[in-house]
Amino acid sequence: MFNRFAILSVILAALSGATAAHAQSADASGTWLTQAGDARVKISKCGGGICGVVVWLREPYDTATGQIATDSKNPNPALAKRPIVGLPLFSGMQPSGPSKWSGQIYNADDGSTYASNISVSGADSLRVEGCVGALCGGETWTRAGR
Repeated sequence: MFNRFAILSVILAALSGATAAHAQSADASGTWLTQAGDARVKISKCGGGICGVVVWLREPYDTATGQIATDSKNPNPALAKRPIVGLPLFSGMQPSGPSKWSGQIYNADDGSTYASNISVSGADSLRVEGCVGALCGGETWTRAGR
């Protein structure tokens, strides 16, 4: 009887450890390096979903003007002057499955917002996709520093 209890305890401990490790690896929170390595985005939990903000740029200054890089492609003149560092990228990112969120993503390269899906594909891998109609594209971000 004691033997069965000991075996059951070991199995439960192993399963709870695996579940905790899986939950930790499925968390999108943290700082992520874009696929091109030109920006870092900090993702945090907010409003039942996730938020993402640019926290670092490889080239924080506009090479043409020497000024801080701004959201110059934004069609709204009031928003076009805001710095890229500190720029919120996600809106309405809500859970849509295990380790997956859906909402919208802003692309400062063209000043447009796209339907988006984000999914954690490993402890240090995040798949970020944006779609216009049926056309979708994406990239894989890596966790920056642990």
